[in-house]
Amino acid sequence: MLFAGLGFITVQAAASDSPSLQTSKNQINHQKLNPFTTLSGTEEQVTVTVRRRNEPLQKVPIATSVFTAKEAARNNVHDLQGIFQFIPSANFRTSASSKDRTIFIRGIGTISTSPGVEPSVSTVVDGVVLARSGQATADLLDLDHLEVLRGPQGTLFGKNASAGAINIVTAAPTEAFHAHADASYFSGDEYRLSAGASGTLIPSKLTANGSFLVGGYTGNVRNVYNSETVNGYQHRGARTKLAWTPDDQTRVSLGLDYMYSNDAVPNGVFSSTSHVAYPTGTVTNNAALAQALSAEGINPSSNNTRVSNNTLSKSIDHNGGASITLDRKFGAYTLTSISAYRRWQNTQDQDYDQLSQPSPSLPQLADHGWLDFWQASQEVRIASPKGHFFDYVGGLYYLHTSDSETYDRSLQPYGGTSTSGHANFGTTGNNYAAFAEGNLNFTKNFRAILGLRLLRDDLDYRFNRTSTSATAVTGIRPDYSSNGSTAHNGYVDRIGLQYDINHNIHTYFTYSHGYKGPAYNVFFNMQNTDSKSLRPEQNNSFEIGLKSQFLHRRIIANFAAFIEDFSNYQANFLDTVAGATVTRLINAGTVSSKGVEGDITARPFRYLTVGSNFAYTYATVDHFNCPAGAPLSCNVNGQPLPFAPRWKFVLNADYTRPLNDRFTLSLDSDYTWQSRTQYSLTETPDTIQKAYGIWNMSTTIEDRKHRLRLTLIMRNAINTHYASYMGYGSLGGVVNWLPRDYGRYGGFTLHKDF
Repeated sequence: MLFAGLGFITVQAAASDSPSLQTSKNQINHQKLNPFTTLSGTEEQVTVTVRRRNEPLQKVPIATSVFTAKEAARNNVHDLQGIFQFIPSANFRTSASSKDRTIFIRGIGTISTSPGVEPSVSTVVDGVVLARSGQATADLLDLDHLEVLRGPQGTLFGKNASAGAINIVTAAPTEAFHAHADASYFSGDEYRLSAGASGTLIPSKLTANGSFLVGGYTGNVRNVYNSETVNGYQHRGARTKLAWTPDDQTRVSLGLDYMYSNDAVPNGVFSSTSHVAYPTGTVTNNAALAQALSAEGINPSSNNTRVSNNTLSKSIDHNGGASITLDRKFGAYTLTSISAYRRWQNTQDQDYDQLSQPSPSLPQLADHGWLDFWQASQEVRIASPKGHFFDYVGGLYYLHTSDSETYDRSLQPYGGTSTSGHANFGTTGNNYAAFAEGNLNFTKNFRAILGLRLLRDDLDYRFNRTSTSATAVTGIRPDYSSNGSTAHNGYVDRIGLQYDINHNIHTYFTYSHGYKGPAYNVFFNMQNTDSKSLRPEQNNSFEIGLKSQFLHRRIIANFAAFIEDFSNYQANFLDTVAGATVTRLINAGTVSSKGVEGDITARPFRYLTVGSNFAYTYATVDHFNCPAGAPLSCNVNGQPLPFAPRWKFVLNADYTRPLNDRFTLSLDSDYTWQSRTQYSLTETPDTIQKAYGIWNMSTTIEDRKHRLRLTLIMRNAINTHYASYMGYGSLGGVVNWLPRDYGRYGGFTLHKDF
């Protein structure tokens, strides 16, 4: 069950307020408890690190959702795409390649395959910021919990958090020995095997944990060309942490992780061979495409699950890194240093034409891309003690990124001469920042919030494309070379007031200025108009919130209302190259998002917990800057932003009770619903997903004597079909991307503790 402001208790060691690191070390032995459990007469609270120190979630002046490892296992979701189904304010754009996948919060996100642009939503894993969106799409091995911070978070999480931040916390080592093993199997031949152990290596000095994962899924799309099933995956990974505490004042943690992903995601499943123009509604049929698909046995429709591809579309990723975190107490102050290195390699193949045979009007095109990206970062921050008039967290940050890519596209026309294009390109970036955020405690119950981040961006790009054709052909522009650099100084800030009406009711108001750095549209079909850098994206945001709890925390109700205005919004817009669809990254103009969010959890009876989480998001284009030569209408002012359903809510219920001294039974159910969602900035009617709802169920029986737990899971019980993304086919028509729960499926998870 999702608790946005409530959840299974997870206490994380961080730059804390504890009197010594011995306390933090003991906190590593975290427990997962019922939210209403009483310990020594004191009811536990959810503790998060959304302001870079341990704080009760109910007292943090930030709208936050928390999703735990237990919820992930119970719903068979292990990546951000799956988890965001249960976060009303968050959405996810999938794609055939991890390079193109995007996170949205409150309708704001950045869609681009370019290495010269950063995301609007920052993803942080154990304190380390991931610079590229594609790094955040990997399987979340050994997850402890995940925090979704809604709205600008740039003061403490960086410049690429103008729309929000995803703070991922993985399991910490424990002093007491503990080992576990998990085995899952679901219809569609999906399996997941994982195991791990944690404990003390040197008493009172060194603890460690380690885990590994093997998982796979055949898929739910049929490729009739070779009679194989696609839209599945193969994942392999491992993660370890070591925590060294030489004394009560010092703790050093080393984290290592690696994940291999092979996602056989097709480049769309045809739902239509026509195109509906906006705003006229004119329907243009593509007779050549309809004939080609018919000849290959494909019937385009909203229920189509078949493709005919002679190139196997897949995305192979190697994601990994290392980090060293040092926490050192200096009296009542805590100094934290995080040194990190991460590397991401991606190889992708795509059937660009989405057909298996050329025709007189539709050529064959195949893509192959390779990416090598690495980043190195250093953060140093200090946390003051709490309880004084001014308490704060402040520090310095540096990030260096380096990207190198190649991309090849081959064209084989019907009965004609083949053409190929080859591009080498990359970027180098540096970010320098000084930041601080703190509270002015006027009274015990009334305080001001002040935060500021000063930063500088340096960004360089290089690009070279060669083509065997001197003129533009389908999907391939002629030779072109370019390079450039830009630098920009910026700032983000947060100003607010917080008032505690009483111990259980807290209110706040904040104003934030967000900033996302300059960008370059560096991609295979780059041309001279892309050589000019995009202006930094900036926003002004206002949020008012209420966090409350009643009846000894048997009822928790949190609400937030917000207004966010963005200028120089960086977005992708459709373009064409000799009849083939491509996209262009542009400063699209001004957009805004406003709405209300609510998170309510109640325990009406001893064993029953129910919850309701909702988001009303009115995210629209205020003024669109039409790019020169745009092939489609730019009259989109007042229209909704992509991936921003007006309404989205999650209803859930959990009934857990002991059957006797040995066995415990849990019954869980949740229902998610979202209103119609536009998937394209072109506002075309045939890229709109109609409103839909998904009902999930699970049953768990736990044998405490043998430390064994069996969970039976059914996803999408009412067999609702929907598309997680819709777009235009490269040579025409409309294509859908099908999620894992496109149809009903079920299975089990077996967990054993040792």
